[in-house]
Amino acid sequence: MKIRLTIPQAAVYRDSNRFRVLVAGRRFGKTFLARPSLVKMADGVDREVWYVAPTYRQAKMIAWRKLKDFVGSRARKINESELSIDLDQGSRLCLKGADNYNSLRGPGLDGVILDEFADIAPEAWFEVLRPMLSDRLGSAMFIGTPKGRNHFYELAQSARTEPGWSYHSYTTLQGGNVQPTEIASAQRDLDERTFRQEYEASFENFSGVVYFGFDREKNVKPLTYDPLAPLCWSLDFNVNPMSSLICQIEDRTTRADAMMGYRARNVNVLDEIVLPHSNVVEACREFLRRAHLLAGGRLSGVQIYGDPAGHATGHVGASDWEIVRQFLAAEPSLRYAMNVPSRHPAVKDRVNAVNGMLCSHSGERRLFLDPKCKQLLKDFDQVTWKEDSNGNMTGEIDKSNSERTHTSDALGYLVEEEFGLKGFIGFRQERIL
Repeated sequence: MKIRLTIPQAAVYRDSNRFRVLVAGRRFGKTFLARPSLVKMADGVDREVWYVAPTYRQAKMIAWRKLKDFVGSRARKINESELSIDLDQGSRLCLKGADNYNSLRGPGLDGVILDEFADIAPEAWFEVLRPMLSDRLGSAMFIGTPKGRNHFYELAQSARTEPGWSYHSYTTLQGGNVQPTEIASAQRDLDERTFRQEYEASFENFSGVVYFGFDREKNVKPLTYDPLAPLCWSLDFNVNPMSSLICQIEDRTTRADAMMGYRARNVNVLDEIVLPHSNVVEACREFLRRAHLLAGGRLSGVQIYGDPAGHATGHVGASDWEIVRQFLAAEPSLRYAMNVPSRHPAVKDRVNAVNGMLCSHSGERRLFLDPKCKQLLKDFDQVTWKEDSNGNMTGEIDKSNSERTHTSDALGYLVEEEFGLKGFIGFRQERIL
């Protein structure tokens, strides 16, 4: 028995100066979307439009025969060796492979479709094809299978918020091409994340993701400064990039909560400061600039958190934390308090504290970040545990990507200090039974 499977689709389409993103499940959209869109891009006089697959062979296998059938009588000349079709009014459709993307450099394009974009090197788009669209203000569409949270995922996510883009999602069931009984069977056979990827076109991370409690739909929202809540600044001392977060701790404790020994508090991440090739003094200056803007010029106090490694004396004779103290002390009207432990908390304790705030076992979410915190968003999506040679998690965070972990580390210091599972006198963040 042969089983024919078609892949989940996600597409990004640009029409004139507007992008539209379509994400759809298995057997939805590819046959009906790619061919008419390719021909539509070629409507007009002397237009050059390409279909690009991961390899030349794939381009021919996937689209050549179907494209010839679809074009029909509009074809004026078909070149079998070059996989090109000349249309009326001088326009041309070409099929290309991205396996040697530098060979694609050439004249301007009016339109391009990149199929299986998750399997195409991002440089093929950003370094080669994107510039070829510029002089003609060309259009672009991206079609592909969600394969974890890679460059295709980042492109699809940016389409949700970038001006001029729109995002649309359709499941396999909504596509109408697969029987509900087959979908129900797949639900029984597949684990939750595999089903979401294959039938709901969800970008899933199957590796040892660290911040599994994070949900873009539930932990990300526009945030505003609350003049009644303390302003917090948490730092990760790393030269490139020097990273820190501006947060507030929102106290939602009711009288009934207080009587039960329960303190209800949220952490709101208002902004991130990520400075490449920088230093502590520059970070202090940028913090004060942004903090004064947030507070409308009425900044009076700040709680400081961060990396205990900053206690070590640097080559200039002062520790990082001493530089922070000196800088803040020079602001006469600013009161500040240091909340920095003498040694690092255990990595898992810090991570567990953050995950507990992102989503507790009961489903309560108490950590939120503003959409402009793009590096922290990427950390929550992409930071994973390091694996040993046997594929087992080591309990250490993978820091092989120099751009990742810094903002989430900075947040972890604040969250672990305020909400970590440790004994102390007074209120604690869970109910005392």
